[in-house]
Amino acid sequence: MPSVICAACRGERPAALVRPKTSEPYCKICFFDAFEREIHETIVKEQLFKPGETIAVAASGGKDSTVLAHVLKLLNERHSYGLKLVLLSIDEGITGYRDDSLETVKRNQQQYDLPLIILTYKELYGWSMDEIVKAVGRKNNSFENATSYFFAGTFCGVFRRQALDRGAMKLAVNKIATGHNADDIAETILMNILRGDIARLKRCTSIITGDESDDNEASTIPRCKPLKYAYEKEIVLYAFYKRLDYFSTECLYSPNAYRGNIRTYIKDLERLRPSSIIDIIHSGEQLIVKQTAKMPVQRVCERCSYCSSMPICKACLLIEGLNKGVPKLGIGKTERYRKEMQKQDQCCSDQSLCHCMKEKLTVKEKD
Repeated sequence: MPSVICAACRGERPAALVRPKTSEPYCKICFFDAFEREIHETIVKEQLFKPGETIAVAASGGKDSTVLAHVLKLLNERHSYGLKLVLLSIDEGITGYRDDSLETVKRNQQQYDLPLIILTYKELYGWSMDEIVKAVGRKNNSFENATSYFFAGTFCGVFRRQALDRGAMKLAVNKIATGHNADDIAETILMNILRGDIARLKRCTSIITGDESDDNEASTIPRCKPLKYAYEKEIVLYAFYKRLDYFSTECLYSPNAYRGNIRTYIKDLERLRPSSIIDIIHSGEQLIVKQTAKMPVQRVCERCSYCSSMPICKACLLIEGLNKGVPKLGIGKTERYRKEMQKQDQCCSDQSLCHCMKEKLTVKEKD
């Protein structure tokens, strides 16, 4: 039986795979070329970088961030972007998961010869994720309760976002490049539609957030998504055939996350119609929010000076709840928990980033 020929080089080499995005047969060399070329075109078209900028690559050790670091280094040298690349990793404190993945990041640092900085939740917030899950589990009378893992995703997402900004500030970078792929963005669009989150729906399709042109987000440092149009399956194929060193174990606390249900739905759509992922992204990009829609106003947190749509940012509320034994503070409807904390009338832990306003006023009076 004759071998299937590559659709790109038209028979010069036999096909080795079928591109998930186009359903066309490709040889490995043509697939590598197409994958890298499309990311380069995205970077150039969207003007993601400027010569001389320092870019922090958010590195988790997973397939997305590993491919991102590899491709950015490759394209930076091939097309003379003039960028200085550094790796930035966050250690959430998840035993059996993050400690192993960080070993992969350290190997990547040596393989790509890039600077690396690692920040931990423990040093930033005074709590590791394992400790948070135990605290939430105690309040639910079951350490293994699925609710504990569900809430863990809320803590981790909020803390990780702020931790990346703090690490980027420490490295004095111009932008943070994240490994969000097309599947991630399609999932986020559907999640925000189902939750009716207009503010996030408007910005989740943006390839750059937090820059001067972004009225909806006041991130400390702009973020960009070079892999925005890259399918997750193609990222896996690229990493596999390139023999890249990456960590593939799923986070212990993610199986019960809400996003998992959306991800399953997206995969079902992709099987029926491979273009569904890109179609969802393009649809999200065309959505226009009514001028009369009420949008959150960005301000600065009164406690940690981080950007927030509320007087006190989500991270500070979550830490305060943990320190006061009310871990659900800041999650969903929190009025009952606020009243409970007011009765306790306790101060936050001095080891956390959040300190109560009474303490801050006392310090100011002494000064």
